[in-house]
Amino acid sequence: MNEEYDVIVLGTGLTECILSGIMSVNGKKVLHMDRNPYYGGESASITPLEDLYKRYKIPGSPPESMGRGRDWNVDLIPKFLMANGLMGLFEKRRFRKFLVYVANFDEKDPRTFEGIDPKKTTMRDVYKKFDLGQDVIDFTGHALALYRTDDYLDQPCYETINRIKLYSESLARYGKSPYLYPLYGLGELPQGFARLSAIYGGTYMLNKPIEEIIVQNGKVIGVKSEGEIARCKQLICDPSYVKDRVEKVGQVIRVICILSHPIKNTNDANSCQIIIPQNQVNRKSDIYVCMISFAHNVAAQGKYIAIVSTTVETKEPEKEIRPALELLEPIEQKFVSISDLLVPKDLGTESQIFISRTYDATTHFETTCDDIKNIYKRMTGSEFDFEEMKRKKNDIYGED
Repeated sequence: MNEEYDVIVLGTGLTECILSGIMSVNGKKVLHMDRNPYYGGESASITPLEDLYKRYKIPGSPPESMGRGRDWNVDLIPKFLMANGLMGLFEKRRFRKFLVYVANFDEKDPRTFEGIDPKKTTMRDVYKKFDLGQDVIDFTGHALALYRTDDYLDQPCYETINRIKLYSESLARYGKSPYLYPLYGLGELPQGFARLSAIYGGTYMLNKPIEEIIVQNGKVIGVKSEGEIARCKQLICDPSYVKDRVEKVGQVIRVICILSHPIKNTNDANSCQIIIPQNQVNRKSDIYVCMISFAHNVAAQGKYIAIVSTTVETKEPEKEIRPALELLEPIEQKFVSISDLLVPKDLGTESQIFISRTYDATTHFETTCDDIKNIYKRMTGSEFDFEEMKRKKNDIYGED
């Protein structure tokens, strides 16, 4: 503890662990601490099942029908990862023509624009050009481009086209789905990046209470824990460590549902993602369903875990998610939580305290990736370059 570090990281959520790994690969001296005795923070996977019952204050123990408690690894915040079965919409000629346009689009070759100005033409006008219907627009904007509202329709189409290209390229990479999910739950991901940091000299301390973040003349200089002070030049942390430096911008409701059956009308899939577009249910934000199962080593044999989430818009959040819960019936057990959406009050450029955002209602990591890249740029003054990171790794350890 009594040393000076380039960067101290507080909290072992995925955002913090990825940034810790990146900074270590970049040659920074990193100290990573968490007040909890486990990795993951908000994005932890809970095991055994008995611990999930305790966490949500469900009386009694899980029934025998749930199987062995240690066979469960339940994500508190479900997310799929984009990797690089779509519906019958792909068979519609107009939509297929639109997808061919997106696939051929090259920002460096104006010949591929076909009369569209990516920096000026709105996405609404692009949809009109290809004569796409409302259902197809909802599907494209919310299931492919992964927008949470329809605000994107009146913005330049450049970003939306690139989002759809990412989905298409990710789908092509593995054939059946554009998403990846780790066996044994998302809690494995923070640990993987923690190991990356450790390989490059990072120091990890779990179960470490944080007594004070020390600031002098408006700038962070260290962290005090158990009477010892570790000094630093920069600090990364999740909002729970600096409650006076974040503000609430909304709430998210999440409902973990244990099922003994796959979701209806999904061809008995062992995993799936369902996005209910906001205007289909007269809302301002989408409703998300993420389902995984025993096939991913997160549940007992024959069991499924479906997590419903959305941004809270009324004083009765549970009523807001009824359209999704109806898709899951019958439900054996529900675990309901409502959490605040917290964001930093400032960019951290003066204090050198860089705070992550809490996880939103989406069932993918695209917004988390945006937060990671944003924090990295504020800390270093440059864009994150994955190829440069790989080169640094190879300079030290050689080619894989």
